[in-house]
Amino acid sequence: MNQHSVPVFSPDALAIDPEAEIERIVAALRAQLRGTLRKRGLVLGLSGGIDSSVCAGLAARAVGPDRVHCLLMPEDDSDPESLRLGRLVAERFALTAEVENIGPALAAMGCYDRRDGFIRQVVPAYGPGWSSKIVFANALTTAGYNMSSLVVRDPEGRVEKHRLPAEAYLGIVAATNMKQRTRKQFEYYHADRLNYAVIGTPNRLEYDQGFFVKNGDGAADVKPIAHLYKSQVYRLAEHLGVPPEVCSRPPTTDTYSMAQTQEEFYFALPYDKMDLCLYALDNNVPAAAVAGAVALSEDEVAMVWKDIAAKRKVARYLHLGPQLAAPLA
Repeated sequence: MNQHSVPVFSPDALAIDPEAEIERIVAALRAQLRGTLRKRGLVLGLSGGIDSSVCAGLAARAVGPDRVHCLLMPEDDSDPESLRLGRLVAERFALTAEVENIGPALAAMGCYDRRDGFIRQVVPAYGPGWSSKIVFANALTTAGYNMSSLVVRDPEGRVEKHRLPAEAYLGIVAATNMKQRTRKQFEYYHADRLNYAVIGTPNRLEYDQGFFVKNGDGAADVKPIAHLYKSQVYRLAEHLGVPPEVCSRPPTTDTYSMAQTQEEFYFALPYDKMDLCLYALDNNVPAAAVAGAVALSEDEVAMVWKDIAAKRKVARYLHLGPQLAAPLA
């Protein structure tokens, strides 16, 4: 290789031996349950997505299907497919799956009313029969700045997009975060009554970039795939036998009443390209090599890296535990 050549970089950088990795994770889960946590089994929220499905397969291997309790937790805005696919995963791994509809609890706490009140600051007519989601113009299209917008659809099907002022954005997100926190309440209720531990399902991209709600889906006793890039999670899914319908489903937040992809809401690129950009940043792969692997320019790669760094700053707060005024004696 001469001094001007670009080193080869490709998705092969994320290649793993899936069976060896599954056995390593299973051994870690068993040791954590027996030793550190002293729990009898595992509780898991099944969303119908790839991450929770892989965690279900890992849990079944680690402690046996009879000691894994799965929860299916739909609410008023959930895609019915999530419930169907969650049931399919539970059946695939012979797991007990209990439905806890969190919609009534959210309504009683004012989740939907609070959210809609903030939406009406931007769209006064918003009400029954309407649907909505938050989207971002990502770092590649806005010179590194993530700007939020509200997309609404009226009862006649007309779609509008509005820039979100900070107060309305924060209010909508605060109300919506009740969903993840309520699900976690139910998970810990069942964990407490069974003397089980709660599984958290973030992959490395989500864990690193803060794509979770503090004390919501970010709360857990074990996080067995937080070290794996999402591309690697898909490899484990194939090896574990996760249903093909789950493996082919596009990643979604399934949080807002309009369908919303993870790229619309958070990440600058699809997960496979984000994985490579994150790996390259952490392993000092030159931008020129990354550009060829993800079909971007070197400047665009630099913008993605800048966005990763910015999200890591946000994630630091999300990962923090309670701060004490002074060390305990």
